[in-house]
Amino acid sequence: MNKKILVCDDDEGILEMLEIILETMGYAIIPEKNSLNIYNVIEKEKPDLVLLDLWMPVLSGDQVLRTLRKNPATSQLPVIVISASTEGKKIATEAGANAYIAKPFDMQSLVNNIQQLVV
Repeated sequence: MNKKILVCDDDEGILEMLEIILETMGYAIIPEKNSLNIYNVIEKEKPDLVLLDLWMPVLSGDQVLRTLRKNPATSQLPVIVISASTEGKKIATEAGANAYIAKPFDMQSLVNNIQQLVV
């Protein structure tokens, strides 16, 4: 049974790249461009991990993450935040992220984080 990773980023190029790389590693990828859909997708797909971009239109990654942490059903869901923001690590940590990866990211670092959180 493949572990499922929900990738939420409004940048289609990043979504596609992550999907290709992570699928070759044997993960099932659920790409989502619109952060407003994320709660429904999580409820329906029950991913093992969420890769979440911080800066997205309408609903930012840290708002999404704070909501996930408040909900008992998703409070323990592993979330890795990805962001190009200089403040990203602080924001991600305060919102409750399990890990933070700066963009442009080092794929090996991302993969290591995923492997530590999805067991």
